[in-house]
Amino acid sequence: MDVARPVRRWRATGKPQRTELLVRWSLYSVAVAQPLVTLSLLGGLVGRNEISPLAVRVAVFGSVLAAAANVALFRVTLPAYLGRRARPTGWICAAGALALAVGTATLVVGPHPGPDGPAAFSPGVLTVTVSFWLASASLGLAPARAAATGLAGLALTAVPLLVAGLSPFAVLGLLIGSALGALLGGVTYRSSAWMARVVWELDAARETQARLAVAEERLRFSRDLHDVLGRNLTTIALKSELAVQLARRGRPEAADQMTEVQRIAQESHREVREVVRGYRSADLQAEVTGARAVLRAADVACELAFTTDPAALPVTVQSVLGWVVREAATNVLRHSEAARCAIRLRTADGAVVLEVENDGVRAVPAQRGADPTGTDPTGADPGGSGLAGLRERLCAYGGALDVPAADPGTFKVTATLPLALPPALPAPEVPTR
Repeated sequence: MDVARPVRRWRATGKPQRTELLVRWSLYSVAVAQPLVTLSLLGGLVGRNEISPLAVRVAVFGSVLAAAANVALFRVTLPAYLGRRARPTGWICAAGALALAVGTATLVVGPHPGPDGPAAFSPGVLTVTVSFWLASASLGLAPARAAATGLAGLALTAVPLLVAGLSPFAVLGLLIGSALGALLGGVTYRSSAWMARVVWELDAARETQARLAVAEERLRFSRDLHDVLGRNLTTIALKSELAVQLARRGRPEAADQMTEVQRIAQESHREVREVVRGYRSADLQAEVTGARAVLRAADVACELAFTTDPAALPVTVQSVLGWVVREAATNVLRHSEAARCAIRLRTADGAVVLEVENDGVRAVPAQRGADPTGTDPTGADPGGSGLAGLRERLCAYGGALDVPAADPGTFKVTATLPLALPPALPAPEVPTR
């Protein structure tokens, strides 16, 4: 049996899935505790032969059966609370009928009410079983319906207790205790499920925020292109129409108009290249500030350790390293579960060194032919090309991109770029993905 496989699967899941899994299994563990409560009610009655073996078997087996029903109930009520399916009314009614049947059977075969101590065992099993069911059912119902279901369940519980001969005051006390237990359990269950729902909503909000940021950047780029091309294209259309009319009349001015059209088209092409180049350029200080803000918004502590002022670096060096910071921050957000990210900048031997390190490397399930440890050595999506594109960009400017060995669970990328770049190299542009 591969013991490490569940660990790898756990580390490969995201925070919302982990939170929901913890909530789900905490609910299961509480449901499984119901037979333990029944055994505690038995106490020392079995050893003193104060209760029949039949009553013991019915109580224990019935409690286990009711606990299994509550576990099955949690499997459908939690998705209903999270809004993934309709409210499981049928499941709730079936589990309630089973709980009442188990408690009533224990009351029938158990000791009858009287002045002796063992008489309190059977009514206790009935009220505890109903209390666990009411708490479990509250997770799949709206608060008003949960309250109505609780009142109906307590009313049905009172019937066998009164038929068994308990006094009305004793029945009232048992029902009050059962109601308080169900209320406490229901509040606890709904609070845990609410936490899971909030985590899912935060994850969805984070995805929405990323999509809005991309949409806003596209809008800005389209607006800049419209401003640059709108007037020039209109002028080209008008002058082309004028040249057509002049050519039909045999006027020599048509050639002058087409020459002007050619000049405007070349000017438009130059302006478009400037817009695209400005859009694709990256300022190191701006990228570091933006990465720090985005990481902090994602609850990732960002540490900056600069021994060199980014503003003092050459413009081309800033642009290349700015893309390194942007790609590294993107990988931290998309492909890790980091709690800390450090960005370091220094100069050494005529070169500038940029390091980005995070502690959120996720393990992926091992596949055939893959690393037997199941750990992604890059910390990024195997299908992506971000690091490869950065390595090609740095190599074009005489630099290098390395992924040195780091501590377990951490990922570090190191970019090295000479300060004196060849003047003939063009300004960096974003690599094609």
